Amino acid sequence: MAKQEKNPKKKEKTQKSTTQKKSKSYRIAVIPGDGTGPEVIREGVKVLEAVGRRFNIKFNFTFFDWGGERYLRTGETIPEGGIEELKKHDAIYLGAIGHPQVKPGILEKEILLRIRFELDQYINLRPVKLYPGVWTPIKDKGPEDIDFVVVRENTEGLYAGGGGFLRKGTPYEVAIQESINTRYGVERCIRFAFEYCRKRNKKKKVTLVGKTNVLTYAWDLWYRVFEEVGKEYPDIEKDYAHVDAVCMWFVKNPEWFDVIVTDNMFGDIITDLGAMIQGGMGIAAGGNINPNGVSMFEPIGGSAPKYTGKNVINPLACICAGMMMLEWLGEGEPAKAIEKAVIKVCRDHLKSLSAGKMGYSTTEVGDLVTKYVEEGVEL
Repeated sequence: MAKQEKNPKKKEKTQKSTTQKKSKSYRIAVIPGDGTGPEVIREGVKVLEAVGRRFNIKFNFTFFDWGGERYLRTGETIPEGGIEELKKHDAIYLGAIGHPQVKPGILEKEILLRIRFELDQYINLRPVKLYPGVWTPIKDKGPEDIDFVVVRENTEGLYAGGGGFLRKGTPYEVAIQESINTRYGVERCIRFAFEYCRKRNKKKKVTLVGKTNVLTYAWDLWYRVFEEVGKEYPDIEKDYAHVDAVCMWFVKNPEWFDVIVTDNMFGDIITDLGAMIQGGMGIAAGGNINPNGVSMFEPIGGSAPKYTGKNVINPLACICAGMMMLEWLGEGEPAKAIEKAVIKVCRDHLKSLSAGKMGYSTTEVGDLVTKYVEEGVEL
């Protein structure tokens, strides 16, 4: 009898422990930013709160007013100690950066790039996925054809800021912009791509995108490292393509791709093309990843100032960025719930993904996604 009495207590303790494990808490730094950024972040936070209610997750949001308005008011982009504050959080949720009254480059360099560099977010991760019911400009292609990921190096290359002027403002002016590529930076980016491809477990193929026939120094390094690291992953197919050819194949044969790895500049360019073939900027989300630190997630469409305050911008890209954030935090089931809700809204409700043409307001789209997350919709 003593043994029989002991077991129920042990079972009760185990059940309690399991319940406690399911109740999680995350600290999320929220930077609404400029233009339509606060509008889309509002909807993204709304959806995350719905996820929290359904899956027993507590999100502690800390809002930071960094952006154009603060800069115009105070002359300050990120206040002293701001980066250290971000480090106290589990992830960063960004709306948009870019203000029409601030000279281009100031906010982008002093907020976006500074966060990426100082938090060592060395991977920019961009899924390119066409959802059912979403229009693509690529004829005769569907969701089964457009489903790949771009892994873009995020802290080196042309964005590192190497270069300068000689005799600026004279007829003999020289401007030099240097692409900085380190073995360390290149290798960790390529290794991330192979690991991600293995985890993704779809076509099991990594394509290096570069320009080895012209950019003979940087891309000689990239190609050599790609070949060397690739030997450690015999289960994954290795491929190479010039960046200009990839722009053609995104349009002609997007089904060829699984995981693409490339440098900062080429990645910036081809991911915008990727956004268009997946339906537009209204649904394109990205992550700035530090695998061992704090990562930042955002819609890639920018601040879209001409739509500010009109409640017509599409919030799905920001909502999908929240979904990526959950995936990165290890919350796969809640992330999948958001994706199913987004698919249902795209398939059954929206006339278009373009701002002002959706047939619904920004708020209404957020409400629909929230509703389907709460209901646990199945497709």
